[in-house]
Amino acid sequence: MVVGHTKLGAIAITRKRGDEPFVVNGEAIGKRLADFWQWSTSDLLSNALRGVLAEYIVASALEADQGSRTEWDAFDVVTSSGIRIEVKSGAYLQSWSQHELSKIQFSIRQTYGWDAASNTMSDVLKRQADVYVFCVLAHRDKSSVNPLNLDQWDFYCLSTATLNQQLGHQKSIGLSRLLRLDPIKSSYGDLSRAIDQVMCERRESSESIAPSFNED
Repeated sequence: MVVGHTKLGAIAITRKRGDEPFVVNGEAIGKRLADFWQWSTSDLLSNALRGVLAEYIVASALEADQGSRTEWDAFDVVTSSGIRIEVKSGAYLQSWSQHELSKIQFSIRQTYGWDAASNTMSDVLKRQADVYVFCVLAHRDKSSVNPLNLDQWDFYCLSTATLNQQLGHQKSIGLSRLLRLDPIKSSYGDLSRAIDQVMCERRESSESIAPSFNED
């Protein structure tokens, strides 16, 4: 357990508007936070930023996008009913020059979960969430790809229990192997319903799927 000094505890993060100014000697210099955002986060196809965008897309679909993102939390999104969700993303297209479409691959490695509220690290290595949502930017035309167009995304929802039973300690999974696990495919508008269906099927399954630890 990590205990912070009383004067060095966690800072409460507030949502920014974008018009906050950069200042020098107490004076605004004509640059705003939105200028930084435009400079640093305009490449929505970059692997790292696309992953964060996918987290926001899922959170917004579940009306769980209030507050701000916690960088190192054990899972990415928590619904109002307490369902813990891990979000993974993949895309066929990148912003750089490509010789061929990218292969879709997701990390599903187990972790030691960190709890931001208590500032503690678990000593149990496991997959922390209840449900995984695998987000695929499925568009394949560079002239019209737009990660903000949610019709260009496919969403595949799968219980963590199924990953554990079928893949054990496997650290990654390709799209073809994922599809063989029969995830629930969803559009943006149906994500909440799909996740509820995953949880319902998980309760009804009574953990009866036989292990099959096949690498992708």
